[in-house]
Amino acid sequence: MVKLVIQDRLARTVEVDARPGVSAMENIRDLDASVDAICGGMCACATCHIWVAPEWVERLPPRSYEEELMLQDSPNFDPQRSRLSCQLLISDECDGLSFTIAPDE
Repeated sequence: MVKLVIQDRLARTVEVDARPGVSAMENIRDLDASVDAICGGMCACATCHIWVAPEWVERLPPRSYEEELMLQDSPNFDPQRSRLSCQLLISDECDGLSFTIAPDE
């Protein structure tokens, strides 16, 4: 398992044993005070918006064009740290990945 360290919408730190091969969103959507994931991972709603910890930004693949489009109009958009958790595929290299669930919009 891969450990994810999440700060939820209630500012609690939660550690999750994540399954590699699926998205971060799929690994966290059932947590309390987590992402809504309304579109189910189709990169169509931005309700799985997260802020990646600064030390992880360069370690992850860059945002796709579609992901950028979904995020750029968000009032909570951070040009460096914002990601859609549905677009982050978890692998063994993500062990220790830390992020904060962005506020509801």
